[in-house]
Amino acid sequence: MSMAAPNTIRPLAGRLIRASSSKVSSTAPRVAFSTTTPQCKRKTKDNNPKRGVSSLYGSGPREPLSMSNIPLPKPREFKPKIKVDPDHGLWGFFPAQGKALATPKETEEHGRAWSVEELRKKSWEDLHSLWWVCCRERNMLSTSRQELIRSKMGFGEREIDTRDEEVMKTQRAIKHVLTERYYTWQDAVGVAMNDPEINFEGGEGQVYTPSAYEDEVDVAEWTQPESESEAAKQIDPVATEAQETKIEKELKKQ
Repeated sequence: MSMAAPNTIRPLAGRLIRASSSKVSSTAPRVAFSTTTPQCKRKTKDNNPKRGVSSLYGSGPREPLSMSNIPLPKPREFKPKIKVDPDHGLWGFFPAQGKALATPKETEEHGRAWSVEELRKKSWEDLHSLWWVCCRERNMLSTSRQELIRSKMGFGEREIDTRDEEVMKTQRAIKHVLTERYYTWQDAVGVAMNDPEINFEGGEGQVYTPSAYEDEVDVAEWTQPESESEAAKQIDPVATEAQETKIEKELKKQ
């Protein structure tokens, strides 16, 4: 059996290739279509799905809705009145009631700090009251400083710092006086512990037990000057003067 010549095989291969290409081309789509998400999405009538969402540019939906004919309720002009205690402690954090900040001129209107010499004359209650007045003053100044920083006003901080420094000087002077009194109390306790007439373990009214009492004073010693004054009242001054002149004459004769 003789084999086919290569020239006869080549036309057959060409026909097969053309037939297969024609079949593939016949099955290819004629319209461009993609299965990606943006192109598969159904286009609505309004191309902007967020119409009316923006508070600045929202013009509302283009088509009337079922609620379009119903008027919206209008808010009432109602402001509730809250009762505030005028003597509330939180007012101490502000310069005055209902006033958030003081002017720089008002902040500068303050006195000097208390000195140690002046505070030494004060009682414990006065020092305690003055200390808490300083604490409230510093709280008010701190609130004013934070309000200036928050509002970014750009002024008033120097006056607040100067006033705060004067308040801190007073507090340092109070601490100095209390430290002096504490050391004095410690010294007094040390002296009392070495005193035999003081008993720390005694009850009320039995702490001081003196070892000796003063002798009772004779009543006659106190009544003697009174008797002498009464005797002096009974002497006649005219008779005394006559007796003195008589004595002088006798002395001259001698």
